[in-house]
Amino acid sequence: APFASAAGAQQSATVANPVPGSNPDLLPHFLVEPEDVYIVKNKPVLLVCKAMPATQIFFKCNGEWVRQVDHVIERSMDGSSGLPAMEVRINVSRQQVEKVFGLEEYWCQCVAWSSSGTTKSQKAYIRIAYLRKNFEQEPLAKEVSLEQGIVLPCRPPEGIPPAEVEWLRNEDLVDPSLDPNVYITREHSLVVRQARLADTANYTCVAKNIVARRRSASAAVIVYVNGGWSTWTEWSVCSASCGRGWQKRSRSCTNPAPLNGGAFCEGQNVQKTACATLCPVDGSWSPWSKWSACGLDCTHWRSRECSDPAPRNGGEECRGTDLDTRNCTSDLCVHTASGPEDVALYVGLVAVAVCLLLLLLVLILVYCRKKEGLDSDVADSSILTSGFQPVSIKPSKADNPHLLTIQPDLSTTTTTYQGSLCPRQDGPSPKFQLTNGHLLSPLGGGRHTLHHSSPTSEAEDFVSRLSTQNYFRSLPRGSSNMAYGTFNFLGGRLMIPNTGISLLIPPDAIPRGKIYEIYLTLHKPEDVRLPLAGCQTLLSPIVSCGPPGVLLTRPVILAMDHCGEPSPESWSLHLKKQSCEGSWEDVLHLGEEAPSHLYYCQLEAGACYVFTEQLGRFALVGEALSVAAAKRLKLLLFAPVACTSLEYNIRVYCLHDTHDALKEVVQLEKQLGGQLIQEPRILHFKDSYHNLRLSIHDVPSSLWKSKLLVSYQEIPFYHIWNGTQQYLHCTFTLERVSPSTSDLACKVWVWQVEGNGQSFNINFNITKDTRFAELLALESEGGLPALVGPSAFKIPFLIRQKIITSLDPPCSRGADWRTLAQKLHLDSHLSFFASKPSPTAMILNLWEARHFPNGNLSQLAAAVAGLGQPDAGLFTVSEAEC
Repeated sequence: APFASAAGAQQSATVANPVPGSNPDLLPHFLVEPEDVYIVKNKPVLLVCKAMPATQIFFKCNGEWVRQVDHVIERSMDGSSGLPAMEVRINVSRQQVEKVFGLEEYWCQCVAWSSSGTTKSQKAYIRIAYLRKNFEQEPLAKEVSLEQGIVLPCRPPEGIPPAEVEWLRNEDLVDPSLDPNVYITREHSLVVRQARLADTANYTCVAKNIVARRRSASAAVIVYVNGGWSTWTEWSVCSASCGRGWQKRSRSCTNPAPLNGGAFCEGQNVQKTACATLCPVDGSWSPWSKWSACGLDCTHWRSRECSDPAPRNGGEECRGTDLDTRNCTSDLCVHTASGPEDVALYVGLVAVAVCLLLLLLVLILVYCRKKEGLDSDVADSSILTSGFQPVSIKPSKADNPHLLTIQPDLSTTTTTYQGSLCPRQDGPSPKFQLTNGHLLSPLGGGRHTLHHSSPTSEAEDFVSRLSTQNYFRSLPRGSSNMAYGTFNFLGGRLMIPNTGISLLIPPDAIPRGKIYEIYLTLHKPEDVRLPLAGCQTLLSPIVSCGPPGVLLTRPVILAMDHCGEPSPESWSLHLKKQSCEGSWEDVLHLGEEAPSHLYYCQLEAGACYVFTEQLGRFALVGEALSVAAAKRLKLLLFAPVACTSLEYNIRVYCLHDTHDALKEVVQLEKQLGGQLIQEPRILHFKDSYHNLRLSIHDVPSSLWKSKLLVSYQEIPFYHIWNGTQQYLHCTFTLERVSPSTSDLACKVWVWQVEGNGQSFNINFNITKDTRFAELLALESEGGLPALVGPSAFKIPFLIRQKIITSLDPPCSRGADWRTLAQKLHLDSHLSFFASKPSPTAMILNLWEARHFPNGNLSQLAAAVAGLGQPDAGLFTVSEAEC
């Protein structure tokens, strides 16, 4: 009867079933209930159950009552209450559990009776414990550089209960609580935040539970240190004390020294340069002059000068006297009183003094006239004052080595301009026939190039001439990444096509009367050693403009792309400039510019515009302030245009999102015979020390076979973050099952570990599909790489002057340059503009740099008109001005 009444009871936690009309306080309650247990190997497990008051207790396992003979019963009496208590034990063997193993879990429950009813205990689950031998993933050996992150994955063997994981370093337990540089993830991976030399060791993953303890294969981790150069020593003394010699300086690869197989320093440890020490020249006397006439004091004299040669470069002065006086006692010596001879002497002295004064005045007048006009290197200055005649350039003088001699082609054609340049008050504007009409052309019509016949040969000649100077030895030999031209005070523009790099030379930036030959060069990062420290990374191309040291009276504007995602909280941005000695200096900390500084920068989403009054070599460098700092990477997929073999390569490039990097890859793929097979994507790569992973998926196995032996490829974090390595890419090699296979469908994933990612869905015909080829057709940037004079600017010269004259003076109604800056969203630079002689000119120069060649003059005119200045009054030229 008790078994029958208990058979239908619920199988859950402790449940009481009282008999109707009985005292519920006399229902059994459990003092000990059975607990979950594991069977280890073949050892049976013991289940214990104790209840009070209880007259009977039986176990029920998996819905079936355990035989009474298998129970061990112990009865007792509670001393305080006098109620009967009962304790029951049973053993459960491995064989009993294995009968139902795999179908459902094996459980047992005990049921207690008293005169008032029955009570069921909680269920106890009995499981067979085990731990398999083979790890699902073992750690692999690694070589990492100092301070780089280390991740050692470990997936323990399958087991019940699940295995606990611990790590050993050279057989010593790794305790994250004692080493904050180390932690273990939920997936049991060992992570070292920044590798130290002490982290070089053998690492073992250990998995254990109540059954067994397993060890993975040891992974050897080597932390290497790449060598770094010490600072240069001072230049040695010139080897020749007089004349031409050599001097040298040295450095050593000890900062730090390479360790554990780290790379040795790149470059030379000794530098030599020519030196010339001026030889001292001792002075020597010139011949004696003739004796003077005998004086009234019966003496005469003669003189000589220390000028044959004069002493120089530390040479000794002449020894002896420069004046020799002797008595003369001949008949010529006559002692007479003062008379007419004295008067004649004094009159002669006065006449000589007057002549010298007149000669000095003549020299001052000649010097002033030369300062007022152009110097002798520019023959005609009438381009500014009358008739707008062509500029005539004389050949450079032989004694002026600083004037470069490539001559500009400022020849013009007669241009007819019809418009409102010279309006009359009483009628419509007439049509003017002007020579040099491009000076007034509002659209920059006749653009003038400096080189027409053989630009390649002229570029080589230009570079070869520059290369004779030490500073220009590192200029690239070729004209594909270089622009150059000859400029005067009218200004102009240099552009390197398809790179986003340009140099704007505003009017009057070059002093009047001067002619400069200026160049603009894009450098490959591997050709220029740019030292980067800590979390610094190169964000822009390395660009040179020069020659350095030329005198500029207004800032020029250097425009170049950058790949940073700038925000004050994530980045500290610096403009670096290389000195003539080769060292790099921080010349500008963006956001902390002083208005009177020599450099200033307008930073936009993808470009920066650098105001500078000193030419040289520049680069934009960013230092990450947090892991949120990100660089924009452009991802491009290339494959062969024609596939003649069974193998087919897909190249995935990861490059800076700048025009110059894109240009280099496109040119490289043209040489390799590659074509774009997917639309480019942008990936934000963060400063999280995590690598970039690339993988290919869903390749149809019936048509293609992937030759990749691992599940993914990786590009190390520092290779990307450093920013100085070009053409970073991974190649996926596929093999066709048949030569007739031409359709390819697969997926390529590119992602940063624990960061952002992009997915490419490839589905095209490898022999016919060229729909993405036109996406990378390089666009022309304004045509010619060098534009001279007014043709280089969107705003006509005279209109520009009228805007400057109108807006520079402060206006109480707010219709001045400050309001124009606000309308053009440049009001954050008001202090910089105000520090310049013409704030309006700075604003217009920046507008020209940002909007050439596709700027909209109508929008600028609307902004000026909105200041309360009449539109027609500023954008026309009066007849008197013509």
